[in-house]
Amino acid sequence: MTEAILLVGGKGTRLRPLTVNTPKPMVPAAGVPFLTHQLARARAAGVEHIVLATSYLAEVFEPYFGDGSRLGLHLEYVTEEEPLGTGGAIRNVASRLHSGPDDPVLIFNGDILTGLDIRALVHEHETTGADVSLHLSRVEDPRAFGLVPTDATGRVQAFLEKPQTPEEIVTDQINAGAYVFRRSVIDTIPTGRPVSVERETFPGLLASGAHLQGMVDSTYWLDLGTPQAFVRGSADLVLGRAPSPAVPGRRGDSLTLPTASVAPGAKLTGGTVVCENATVGEGARISGSAILAGATVEAGAVVTDSLIGHGAHVGARTVLTGAVIGDGATVGADNELQSGVRVWCDARIPAAAVRFSSDQ
Repeated sequence: MTEAILLVGGKGTRLRPLTVNTPKPMVPAAGVPFLTHQLARARAAGVEHIVLATSYLAEVFEPYFGDGSRLGLHLEYVTEEEPLGTGGAIRNVASRLHSGPDDPVLIFNGDILTGLDIRALVHEHETTGADVSLHLSRVEDPRAFGLVPTDATGRVQAFLEKPQTPEEIVTDQINAGAYVFRRSVIDTIPTGRPVSVERETFPGLLASGAHLQGMVDSTYWLDLGTPQAFVRGSADLVLGRAPSPAVPGRRGDSLTLPTASVAPGAKLTGGTVVCENATVGEGARISGSAILAGATVEAGAVVTDSLIGHGAHVGARTVLTGAVIGDGATVGADNELQSGVRVWCDARIPAAAVRFSSDQ
């Protein structure tokens, strides 16, 4: 297996305001665009040629990654004029593949952080003679996911929508968003219209008697679809809990990129990353957070499990917990913003304007 398709066309609406100016796969995680981690892991598994299926803000990918040679890859870019869904996006880029009809092609989503053993998934695909092989992950609460029960040999038995009652939870195995397709199967996906692999392609193949194989790999897996999950994923990359050969520095309690400025009395913990040209003031305490390029966190601020966008400014003594501050926004001194708050890009919050406790 030397080819892959990477689906990076989604708008990332659940991640706003992070995705107002930046497509989801390009939002920095552990100091580099998240997509970098996926490309590096694919390359480490032997992939040489990757076609990126782009749509939303498609113009930003190629200027950053170019032809992929910097990562030891050959990258191509195909842009959807209209959103085509997961299956439609796969079919839309098929003409760029060089694989033969029976060759395996890796396909993965651009918003999943995983420790999947890619080589093992390909091996499972080849040894079982499957038409499509799926990475399955076990989760404690599968209610938010589509369920994929398998028999004792791993052969997929059904694709079940998100369960609504306890009786419908027949397995804890979910579709984890990485697949190996037999090249010829890709050509059976309809062209010119939206197609969902989860709701149309996979159930249709199963109904036609195709062999769909599931491989359970319960190593690290995280859907980065929400700001809280994205911040956690970035921290886990820095801490070394999530594997990636693309983390730009030594893993540990924090990661500070070379052009960032962190005052000697500041404390960075919990997988915090401080990106290029960002500034952290004296006495600031930052835990499990991402401070993106050009952002400023002033003296005495306390930032926990939060993301501070490009060029944003957090004033002195302000307390942020589970917050997302959009690109270019300013949060004045002595504010207190709690979990779930999203400050939009370029917004301005005056000093001491928002609190959840007394100012004493």
